[in-house]
Amino acid sequence: MQSNFKLNHSASHLLASAIIKLYPNVKLAIGPAIEEGFYYDFDFETPILESDLPKIEKLMHKIAEQGYEVKKIENYHYDFSNQPYKKELNEQFKKENKNITFYGFVHPKTNENIFTDLCSGNHINNTKEIKYFKLLSTAGAYWRGDSKNKMLTRIYGTCWETQKELDEYLQILQERKERDHRKIGKDLNIFTFNKLCGQGFPIWLEDGMKIHNAIKNYVLKLDKKFGFTEVLTPHFGEKKLYEISGHLAHYQDTMFNPIKMENEFLIARPMTCPHHIMLYNSTRHSYRDFPIRYSEQSRLYRYEKSGALSGLERVRSMDLTEGHVFVRPDQIKNEFKHLYKMITTALKDFNIEIDHISLSLRDPQDTEKFFKDDSMWNKAEKDLRDVLNELKIEYKEFIGEAAFYGPKVDLQVKTALNKIITMSTLQLDFLLPHRFEMRYVDDNEQQQTPVLIHRGLIGTYERFIAALLEQTKGVLPYWLSPRQVTIIPISEEQNKFCQDLYNEFIDLDINVNIDLRNERISKKIREAQLLKTKFLVMIGKNEIDNNILAIRKYGEDKTENIKKEKFIETLNELKKSLK
Repeated sequence: MQSNFKLNHSASHLLASAIIKLYPNVKLAIGPAIEEGFYYDFDFETPILESDLPKIEKLMHKIAEQGYEVKKIENYHYDFSNQPYKKELNEQFKKENKNITFYGFVHPKTNENIFTDLCSGNHINNTKEIKYFKLLSTAGAYWRGDSKNKMLTRIYGTCWETQKELDEYLQILQERKERDHRKIGKDLNIFTFNKLCGQGFPIWLEDGMKIHNAIKNYVLKLDKKFGFTEVLTPHFGEKKLYEISGHLAHYQDTMFNPIKMENEFLIARPMTCPHHIMLYNSTRHSYRDFPIRYSEQSRLYRYEKSGALSGLERVRSMDLTEGHVFVRPDQIKNEFKHLYKMITTALKDFNIEIDHISLSLRDPQDTEKFFKDDSMWNKAEKDLRDVLNELKIEYKEFIGEAAFYGPKVDLQVKTALNKIITMSTLQLDFLLPHRFEMRYVDDNEQQQTPVLIHRGLIGTYERFIAALLEQTKGVLPYWLSPRQVTIIPISEEQNKFCQDLYNEFIDLDINVNIDLRNERISKKIREAQLLKTKFLVMIGKNEIDNNILAIRKYGEDKTENIKKEKFIETLNELKKSLK
């Protein structure tokens, strides 16, 4: 669905006009149209609640039905005395020599102007066109997105051209709400947070760790298959390490402050590439050694502002499926092809669909963000283009989105909540090997500098699991499911048999649970289903006497009697097939 930008932009002004009438002392900030709707930020004397939205919405309809024309107001003298945010914007626009314009709601017959706002335009013609809208929610938002500024109240809404489109969109929102990984994670006991453990630091619960470990086991096997050697490096680095690499200069705002320990200034690492470079530099290398591939399940720490934290998608501590490959210049293209095949293999096995592939390039005019070396950048960007073209991969170019040390290829995925996230990445780096004076001996016994390729296989476990939960609604494939089997005895008489069966399944590396509670069978079955258990095994006297298991698959009502050996064989096949 494609929303109408002009319609939503005008709806944001309609919202502001209603707010002014209901709350005369409110201070207005900004109100743009966004991809699927609009919002407006307000500074209220007394905070409003979401329960106030229907009242606001009702007044918006009343104003819209009057048929005010949305017009540019010439020579308008805006009263900035009680509108500090508008005043700040106005003064900024003056300094930037921008054209300052005002738009208002004007009655076509009486010429009455009921609301005027500082705005660049791009509106519908008449408020009668604003018919099918809904105010959705409120949220906190810092003025200009800066946590040092005051927290404002943001009201979100959406507006569509027809009632059918609005209804369809509200249904989509309901579906997204059900798919929200924060809700699923809570319902399925996968992860939690606790302020006493630090904001943005996830706590993985038992079932969450089972998912985490299943992914980790897969990644380690794939790393081995594609020639990576697993390493483990410290969670901290001396401040000078990041000064040499350049990370401190470019990413200081998202790095934790150093901890002074005796004569050291230790920083919780935000990335592991400098550590892997230290590992490389610990021994001498010949041209015959390449490519050298290090992999690590890296625990990283990044300071995200509290307002940006969002479930597992934005955290301050994360585990990354990280890899660094050191190659000779003549190996760049072949290694990129090798790594691209590895990444697409992983995404296919996890049933992750790629939305698009981006080639992130530098902005030659931005000499602060990007290292200044035209020949290095030109070669690196040409190499990446050549690889993508040789592989016949469609891609979009994004100027100014490269890392400070080199261009990158990102595999972008659209989540079930309609967000585009970078799932996997390959980054070409000529800079860090020079900064850390990395060397190898070529076939003429001359010292040469290798090239570094940064590989993010499936991103961080946190963001990846969030995407998996949202795409599957928590119904993970058997091999990833934390609750593969739940054993339920019909009565206490079968408890001993069920306990023995549970122990046998544990030995077979099956994620098995046993429910020995003194509860109704129907309640046990319902709760196991709510926890997305793949197979229920119900044991009564008949099952023990006939050496069978009563099996019920997730999402089905029928029960099937199966021999234990056959059931175990089925589970093994599901695990091997990644289904």
